[in-house]
Amino acid sequence: MRALVLLLCLWVGCLAQRPQPCSSPWLMTGSLSVSTQNEKLAAFAKYTYDALGQRIRLREFGSYDNRTFHLDVLLLYKQGVMYKISYRNHTCCKKSLNREFHPLAIPKNASLLGQAVLGSSSGPGQGVLVNTWTGQLQMKNRTAQYMSTVTEFGCVPVTTLFHTAKNGWMVTSFFNNVIGLADPQQLIPPSFCKDAKHEKEEGQDAATFYSLF
Repeated sequence: MRALVLLLCLWVGCLAQRPQPCSSPWLMTGSLSVSTQNEKLAAFAKYTYDALGQRIRLREFGSYDNRTFHLDVLLLYKQGVMYKISYRNHTCCKKSLNREFHPLAIPKNASLLGQAVLGSSSGPGQGVLVNTWTGQLQMKNRTAQYMSTVTEFGCVPVTTLFHTAKNGWMVTSFFNNVIGLADPQQLIPPSFCKDAKHEKEEGQDAATFYSLF
């Protein structure tokens, strides 16, 4: 009987040590880069992320289809509104945001691909323990594949590979992440956006990656 209890305890202990799907911090600030397989898009951005209020601020620059761009966008998912902001001209463009908010998280049905150390495990502070997960996401009229790497402690995003038939593979890398909001004002529309008129979308705004985020 004691042997059976011991085996059960060991089994439960092994399950507890196995990495589990997780959710990233609800409030984060940092930087990221995005590139696509077809080489049309390569961009860098500073981001402010609020999963509680479903708000994202992206200040990005890069190139799309051999043309450079610079954009400053505020995505307010609860209000269904997106602001394109220009501090240089003190102008603001307000458009509908007809997309669901997807928090940064590893889906519960994800499969663990493996665990590794980024850097070195030879000494303290020389490496970071990460978990890589893979799976599929059901989107509107299509299925997307993903492979996502997050830190073992804190579930901070590191890299994500995302594939759709339309865009091919897209790689997003996160760096300089800070848990919390470094500047909460980044998630509030500037005063000159108060009287911004609601504009209709004209075609596909392919030069930004907020739709790929």
